[in-house]
Amino acid sequence: MTIHPTALIDPGAELGKDVSVGPYAIVGPKVTIGDGSTIGSHAVVESHVRMGSNCRVSSFASIGAPPQDLKFRNEETWVEIGDDVIVREYATINRGTATGSGVTRVGSSCMIMAYVHVAHDCHIGNRVIMANAATLAGHIEIEDGAFIGGLSAVHQFVRIGSLAIVGGMSGISQDVPPFVKAVAARQGRNRSLFGLNVIGLQRAGMSAPTIDTLKKAYRVIFRSEMPLKDALDKAEGEIEQIPEVRKLIEFIRSSKRGVLR
Repeated sequence: MTIHPTALIDPGAELGKDVSVGPYAIVGPKVTIGDGSTIGSHAVVESHVRMGSNCRVSSFASIGAPPQDLKFRNEETWVEIGDDVIVREYATINRGTATGSGVTRVGSSCMIMAYVHVAHDCHIGNRVIMANAATLAGHIEIEDGAFIGGLSAVHQFVRIGSLAIVGGMSGISQDVPPFVKAVAARQGRNRSLFGLNVIGLQRAGMSAPTIDTLKKAYRVIFRSEMPLKDALDKAEGEIEQIPEVRKLIEFIRSSKRGVLR
């Protein structure tokens, strides 16, 4: 374990093997940091944080600060972070709220780039990448393998499906289905979805026949100009119901905010 003499570590914090804490960093009460993790200079892990192994928190990042919620009354809420997570400079990850889930969660193998904000009660899956200055409001769910482009803003309670990619400078106010490419609130564009995230699906190991079947489902659901309910019924009746197609259809049917089209 390597602790710089200018770092401040609360006596109640638990640091695993080979943890490194840099100059002027602060690790507060009720914090657990897993083996092999690094806390950079001037970073603040404020309180109520459970962090996994081999994480890297860069300079001036803030994890575990109280939620930006006027209803918050200093209840015991948490931030939970998995293994192998990178949190870059000036990123902020706030605690959950008692009226929400009580926890803000980041899965394993995620990259949270500089100036990203993850608000209270967000649940982020594994292998999610958030590019510089992407911003999440509260209660957002991001499924495994999604990518959020830089300078994007996501409305509270929105869901973003697995392996979806959101283009930079987007304003996302409805759910983003899994497997798609989305660019929202761009001037001069009358739609928000631009086909499947084929490269991302290939990198995730999805087979060519599976991608072809998903393309057929995408065309029926999003390009047939039918009412969405009718399009989903048609996709269920005419497209092979492989697990990925079922996931796409069920995600859309379960949406409470509506989905981007």
